[in-house]
Amino acid sequence: MTEIRVIMFCAETGASWDAALTPACPEADHDHRRYQVHLHRDPVRLPDGTAVTAVSFDPSDPYSRDHQPDFGLYLDDRWQPPWPHDHLTWPDFGVPDNAARVLAALRALAQRARRGEQVEIGCLGGHGRTGTALAILAVLAGHPADEAVAWVRDRYCPMAVETGEQEAYVESLGVDG
Repeated sequence: MTEIRVIMFCAETGASWDAALTPACPEADHDHRRYQVHLHRDPVRLPDGTAVTAVSFDPSDPYSRDHQPDFGLYLDDRWQPPWPHDHLTWPDFGVPDNAARVLAALRALAQRARRGEQVEIGCLGGHGRTGTALAILAVLAGHPADEAVAWVRDRYCPMAVETGEQEAYVESLGVDG
């Protein structure tokens, strides 16, 4: 399910909030920017049939689910859900320093999903980091690395994988299922 939301962002304080809620920054003279974003809670079936759910962070209700996942892997520290989870250090609009840790965490997530656990993966907006991780998961599931970004954009979201650096990262890992 993809839902459209309007998010406000204060350039001075870095605070963000749902436009329908009380502002997190009450300073009228600050540069408050309005962004239309879509909220992801999307099932993605990897090339080998493994199912994962890709999510973005909903500041108004981040942990509301029809069915709570068995495990979550999150690429942004804002995520602190009540279910079992882990975090990967991954800068927004960037790539992580530790490729071995990324591969280990994504392989473990895929193994959980293959065992039948309901798993989810997400960052803040659900595009750059989440899209890049999904592309890597696709490669781990047997998809060619040089086609993985296009695969994710086609099967998950056209806005997935936001930077050239993230695209190159997927291809550079040299993983083989």
